Amino acid sequence: MEKPAKENKTVRAMRENESMTILEHLVELRQRLVKAVLALVIATSVSLLFTRRFLALLTAPMGDNLPQAIGPTETIVIYFKVALIGGLVLAMPVLVYQLINFIVPGLYPHERRYLYVIVPASSLLFALGVAFAYYVMLPTAIPFLLGFMNDIIRQQWTIQKYMSLVTGLLFWLGVIFETPLVIAFLAYLGIVSPSMLWKNFRYAIVFIAIIAAVATPTPDPINMALLMLPLILLYLLSILLALFVYRRREAVTDTVSHE
Repeated sequence: MEKPAKENKTVRAMRENESMTILEHLVELRQRLVKAVLALVIATSVSLLFTRRFLALLTAPMGDNLPQAIGPTETIVIYFKVALIGGLVLAMPVLVYQLINFIVPGLYPHERRYLYVIVPASSLLFALGVAFAYYVMLPTAIPFLLGFMNDIIRQQWTIQKYMSLVTGLLFWLGVIFETPLVIAFLAYLGIVSPSMLWKNFRYAIVFIAIIAAVATPTPDPINMALLMLPLILLYLLSILLALFVYRRREAVTDTVSHE
């Protein structure tokens, strides 16, 4: 008697999702966006209390070569930009939660529990990407750029150009470090498989080299190699996660089909 009840629950959830109109989906999307924006505003307000300290940390790789502001409002704009980025990092768990919750109605009931793993894992991977950019990439890239031909060219960076470089590197490396979760999700949907990922490992290396060449702020091969190594490790981690998720997907599919 338990199996039909479980089956009815699954079918009922699927029917409820299919019965939602486009307008209802748009209303739900608006509610999710409002909650996400509210979380971002609150997190940014908290970040404003520590923005001066964040700026000191972000400009630390320059040493005594402090960046300069060439406009009357440039410092204020940079101040709030850094506060917004800090708020984005703090609000990341809520943003991911709202995004996945918008997708959840299209999933089976037994898939909802993965939400409690994906949200903290995505936040942790994003934080690891930001930490890698700050502690590994910046200490090697910034001194290289400052010292390149400094005997004939005087380096005078503006705060806007410098912060655009630094915050862009921090943000995109945080996003890139989310790759294992994205690939694991695609494996669960059946779009990719572990064998497919392993067979295309050589092509993945080429693609990773292109990403490293574009994302690295310097043209030297040392910084490119520093970025390629963790990306390769992330791809291998993606294969392991895909293997685990793919097997769970097949097991669940077999169980549902037998019921």
